[in-house]
Amino acid sequence: MKYAAAKKITGILLVSSLLLSGCQFSPSTAARETAADVSQVETPSLPPGEKLKSAFSDTRIPGMIGVARNNALQLLINEETAEIAVIHSKSGQIWRSNPEEREKDGIAAGINKDLLSSQSRLSFFNSSGQSSMVNSYTDSVRHKQVSYEALPNGVRVNYQFGNTERSIEDLPVKISKERFEQYVLAKLDKSGERALKVGYAEDKDEGVYNRIDKAMQGLQLTRALKAFEDAGYTEEDLAKDHAEYGIEQERSGPRLFMLTMEYELDGEQLKVRVPASGIHFPEEYPINTLSVLEYFGAGGSKEDGSILVPDGSGALIYFNNGKLQYPSYQQDIYGPDLTMKLREASSNESKARLPVFGVIRPEGAFLGIIEEGDAVAVVNADISGKLNSYNNVYPSFYVVNKSDITLQSSDMVRTLPKFQNKPTSSDFVVRYAFVGAEQASYSGLASLYREYLVQTGGLPEIKSSEEQSKIPFYLKLFGGMTTRQHMLGIPYNSTEALTTFDEGKEILSKLMEKNVSNIQVRYAGWFNDGLHHRLPDSIKVDGVIGGKKGMKEFGSFTSEAGIGFYPDVAILNVQSKKGFSPSSEASRSLTQEPAVLYPMDLALERRAKDLSASYVLSPNGIDDVTTDMLKEIKPLEVEGISLKDMAEQLNSDMNPKKLLDRTQALDTVRKAFDQIKQQTGSIVAEGGNAYALPYVTGLTDAPMNSSRFKLEDEEVPFFQLVVHGSIPYTGSPYNLSTYTDARQYVLKLIEYGASPYFAWFNAPNHVVKETDYNHLYAANYEQWMDLAAEIYTEVSQVNQSFTGRPMIAHESLSEGVFRTTYEGGGYVIVNYNDSPVEVENHTVEALSYVTGGEQL
Repeated sequence: MKYAAAKKITGILLVSSLLLSGCQFSPSTAARETAADVSQVETPSLPPGEKLKSAFSDTRIPGMIGVARNNALQLLINEETAEIAVIHSKSGQIWRSNPEEREKDGIAAGINKDLLSSQSRLSFFNSSGQSSMVNSYTDSVRHKQVSYEALPNGVRVNYQFGNTERSIEDLPVKISKERFEQYVLAKLDKSGERALKVGYAEDKDEGVYNRIDKAMQGLQLTRALKAFEDAGYTEEDLAKDHAEYGIEQERSGPRLFMLTMEYELDGEQLKVRVPASGIHFPEEYPINTLSVLEYFGAGGSKEDGSILVPDGSGALIYFNNGKLQYPSYQQDIYGPDLTMKLREASSNESKARLPVFGVIRPEGAFLGIIEEGDAVAVVNADISGKLNSYNNVYPSFYVVNKSDITLQSSDMVRTLPKFQNKPTSSDFVVRYAFVGAEQASYSGLASLYREYLVQTGGLPEIKSSEEQSKIPFYLKLFGGMTTRQHMLGIPYNSTEALTTFDEGKEILSKLMEKNVSNIQVRYAGWFNDGLHHRLPDSIKVDGVIGGKKGMKEFGSFTSEAGIGFYPDVAILNVQSKKGFSPSSEASRSLTQEPAVLYPMDLALERRAKDLSASYVLSPNGIDDVTTDMLKEIKPLEVEGISLKDMAEQLNSDMNPKKLLDRTQALDTVRKAFDQIKQQTGSIVAEGGNAYALPYVTGLTDAPMNSSRFKLEDEEVPFFQLVVHGSIPYTGSPYNLSTYTDARQYVLKLIEYGASPYFAWFNAPNHVVKETDYNHLYAANYEQWMDLAAEIYTEVSQVNQSFTGRPMIAHESLSEGVFRTTYEGGGYVIVNYNDSPVEVENHTVEALSYVTGGEQL
């Protein structure tokens, strides 16, 4: 039999399906279309397993056998429970996939107790869009539905969730008298007939036989199932009978899920892979999310330690912090996919830029690096005392997404689920790296990640200190803006200058006169109708700010002055429909609407739908747009480019005819970055998502803080510890930020090794009032020039000593006092307090800092 009965399509559903062409409402349709890809099999079964041979054992871990080891690590597994353990040879630390004393947990009960023994959990949908869950312990290990295969440096574990036993749901609720007697009973012997006549009662008035559920139990159910099987009754017959009488019967659960997890030692690290080819699910029950090793290295209720999460610059959640009233931590890597209808993020919520997480204990730590599937990954963390007695952090991955479509007729409203047309086409790989007590800190884990990125080409090469003798001063200039004008009562769009190229030269000249050097200019709103420019597949420099001639002169001026000039371009967000077809070129949401992004209303912390929206360009079009843009920009002879959105966001396209999931979109974005880098040489980008780091020469709007979620205890510069020395960076422009005190801003730049950043225009402030650019009200340069010069002078005197040098440590010395240490031994201690402090033979004045150690 197949897995689920077909459903009868009636009334509003039939009419609406005709109206909404291209929409697949049932997961079975989506699943059938991808049967050749990564997921479904008609009759799944466990792959052939084998008895693992024990290569070694360890008395500290009874019941486990050793399957792989090298000079750094040992990998062991328990064949009864499928749990693993990794021994870090240098420190002697033992890292377990499941807590050793979980059976003694006094808080966890029921399914929460079972989850402590699980290595993976699957959430899945039924055809109505309702979500359920299975886990590897309750639904696989407990039923001994696990097999093992030896790998060269580890082991492969194959899980089967659920079982193939048939149930009452495989029997028709109602069947016509004719079909029951002629197509079922007539094919059976006397014992088969008796079995079915006990379980079905004839309704002579209706001419049907109805199932008697009370009679279909135990041995009688077994006999009835066998009788239908002997009669050749199939799943198609079941679907036909149910459809005839309009019966929509949901199964209580799926038949089978299959999942493979591979554990292999790779040098000093453990590599955990869930291959896409090893994920199988019934057509009617698509997997929504897959979690991996939820309790790996989990800390108990009496242990000291902390959880590292990638929130913004980074944050720590202390073990057992007692914040039981606050929700668990959960963030999508690289921020939300704008084609999905997700929760509305607060305007002050930082994004998770780096695909990492970790656990830190005094005696050792591990860093989890999401290597594959990072584009659809979520990092989850929680503390003890809620569902169990453990503090844990783990990744999960979106496999099939769901949205809802509301259908309405004159007398009925119905909400139907809409599923992603194909599952995510990626393996899911997490690399676990281990350190001993000497590196058991967020600084130590950042050094580990930086080394990993350098080895894998994830960071650009560090420039010599001579090449970076001056820290950058980042400046964003706003060229032109499009406003709504009226002539004789007829509305029209007009591009108005905020800063012409000549005015830009004047602003830069004044900055240089104030001894501001190494200026890096992002020039926004310079082509195709200003800030909300058209798609850059064709480029016309706006005449209102000086046109092509003015731009070339500006480029010559900046080149001669040693100023970096980066014309700003938005590729992923199309801010004008002129020359752009949303129906064919925009990404589609699951409901098949073009994906739209509205600006954030900072006061209300929600999207402002009364302002101009941007369409999300389909990743299918990124390659062509990038190629065309580079061709158009080449005659302008620019030596660099500023990318507004490519390092800031990542979006899929759910159009079923040309679906690109987020992992596939990431491949497209990487290719575009490579194209741009090869032609322009220098890229300054907003944001700083990890996939952009190998290509950029500077970052603005990099994360300088965390979201400060209630569950978090400490904000840390993990991002800066990873990136410093390889890429210059800055946060958001001071004059457009939430800072109310320039002194706090200066101290932050010094503590985090960052550069000053301002965003200006030449026009009076009032020109942006009551326009889409009202948030730029404080951007006239004249009121900020002197302050900007003062900030740059002070910050550069401290930070230029550390340019080109990795940041190797950051620590809190006392309340409001932090020390940042760089390669070579130089350091700076920052005091945010209103009174002086004495630390390590230094007197640090109020709202000030001191430097020490070896200086270059």
